[in-house]
Amino acid sequence: MSAGGASVAALALSSSQSPVRRGAAALSAMAASADAPAPVFVSRPDLRLPPLEILTSAGAVAPGLILLAPYNAPGAQAGALIVDNLASPVWEQPLANRVTTDFRVQSFRGSPVLTWWEGVIRYGHGVGRYVIADTAYVPIARVDAGNGRRGDLHEFLITDRGTALLTSYVIVEQDLSAVGGAARGTIQDAMFQEVDISSGRVLLEWRSLDHIPITDSYWPVGADWDYVHLNSIAVDSDGNLLVSARNTHTIYKLDRASGAVMWRMGGKRSGFEIASDAAFAWQHDARRQPDGAISVFDNGDGGASRALLLDIDEHGRRVGLRSSFTRPSATFADSQGNVQVLPNGNVFVGWGAKPFVSEFAPSGELVFDAQIGAPSISYRAYRAPWASAGAGAPAVAARRAGSHTDVYVSWNGDTRVARWTALAASGANAVLRPLAPVARSGFETVLEVPAAVTRLRALGSDANGRTLATSALVRV
Repeated sequence: MSAGGASVAALALSSSQSPVRRGAAALSAMAASADAPAPVFVSRPDLRLPPLEILTSAGAVAPGLILLAPYNAPGAQAGALIVDNLASPVWEQPLANRVTTDFRVQSFRGSPVLTWWEGVIRYGHGVGRYVIADTAYVPIARVDAGNGRRGDLHEFLITDRGTALLTSYVIVEQDLSAVGGAARGTIQDAMFQEVDISSGRVLLEWRSLDHIPITDSYWPVGADWDYVHLNSIAVDSDGNLLVSARNTHTIYKLDRASGAVMWRMGGKRSGFEIASDAAFAWQHDARRQPDGAISVFDNGDGGASRALLLDIDEHGRRVGLRSSFTRPSATFADSQGNVQVLPNGNVFVGWGAKPFVSEFAPSGELVFDAQIGAPSISYRAYRAPWASAGAGAPAVAARRAGSHTDVYVSWNGDTRVARWTALAASGANAVLRPLAPVARSGFETVLEVPAAVTRLRALGSDANGRTLATSALVRV
């Protein structure tokens, strides 16, 4: 990803051509887009994250919900967002004056959790920290980079060792004369750490300047030069690490104990012969798959960005194309993006700097496609199973509507309520009695109650009729 300041301005630094020419054009196009209206919920008017509009739905999607972290729209909310296959919100967590990225489901201490980075964006990378939240959306751990570093937005991966792999950046002085820069220039030393989550102890700190020559970069030289731009870390099948560096067009395999480079794939010093149709540039999110393939989001040099599955012959040092996935209308994302191979073989793609998420069958058929309310974008997007009771208590609001009252009820984050029932009473001393239950309808359900009702609670029950939650008492 490349976005700068806490605003959209640094997206101009995310292109693979001239940072001014192509990045500024993308910004101009975003600014010209009409903002999609954010949903307004009567019971939760504070929740206004950009909506998701379904463009294609073929009904053959993998199980699970969609996790996004919209940001970038001037004046709009930014934060974590879970939606279902009908684009109805399940959970929204807007954060004032902060950006959320890499929002996903992971496993921590044997249980499913939500994780994300939150902070501000500077110099094309993030300054913030990481959050681990339980199935009630309660943070159970907050993780910081160690050794006085600042946590970056690009990666927060929980490992089966109880550690986290995370990225960080520091700006240092560097002689850039070898690449036509100043003898006393400044450069971004891209770093990652493996941190023990419980203790915060740094087990490994890897610095790009120790391993990657500045002459390997394709990025234009300038002040605070982002010559490498690490954007993903993954654990390989043998326990070592795969790291993607956008600005060298290279995927690196690193020895997890020492940090030494074991091989390079792509870029100026590739150790592999890469088939022409498998070549990638400005890539993101390199991951080893269980069958040995490597998935990667190929941002490309223009034209259409692609989600790739690459066949890797490590012995013969050859790379071939297994599969390529593109949207029907060519979509060029000059920054960000990710590829997720789902358990059923489908491929879920977040298009980064373009406001789309897509799911493909293994054959390449587009089975789901949706657009985030423009001009918002999401650094990555995921699909994952997620089941939870709501955060806190259900929210209720009532509005008179002539001969009756409309009662609006929602429970932010809930995935289990099937029906809502109004427990209503007329008069200060009357007993609350249940009215007819109403099937849940998306995030917010409307219950119609008689105009004579003066007090009520909303009761949520599951498909078996078991009570899950009851709201506070509301006076109409």
